[in-house]
Amino acid sequence: MTDLHSFYHAENYQVESGIGYLVKQLAQTVGKELDRRMVDLGLTDAQWKPLLLLQQGGCTTAVDLSRIACHDAGSVTRLLDRLEAKGLVQRVRSAEDRRVVNLELTDEGKKIAAQVPEIIVELANEVLKGFSQDEFEQFTNLLKRALTNARAVSEGDITCA
Repeated sequence: MTDLHSFYHAENYQVESGIGYLVKQLAQTVGKELDRRMVDLGLTDAQWKPLLLLQQGGCTTAVDLSRIACHDAGSVTRLLDRLEAKGLVQRVRSAEDRRVVNLELTDEGKKIAAQVPEIIVELANEVLKGFSQDEFEQFTNLLKRALTNARAVSEGDITCA
């Protein structure tokens, strides 16, 4: 099948030029570098993301964290245990509903979490070095369109951090 919107063709498809491959390579490369930079804060990949989500108000409970980060309840509990042991997060029972346990950053957690966006922004700007403002906006818009199309194809709204 060939039409104006067929960018790939089976007879000459090369993995290295596929959008899936390129996007995954970009994500893995950026992810590895972020992990390397987060070590200075004493954080692993699994640890800095929840701190950022808590700092930005993206989640307030372990259930929220499990849903947003696509982790099962057991792994979230173990993760929170480690963050609590480091003195970065505390669990606080809700006054309105005793069944709900809210997550809060400690003072040290707030201090560490405040540095996470700085590291992310620094790396993102390095990765986008040489892009004009128009190219950056176009790149961002194209990625969002491709993600929207991919979600429509898979009929799911995957929003894992």
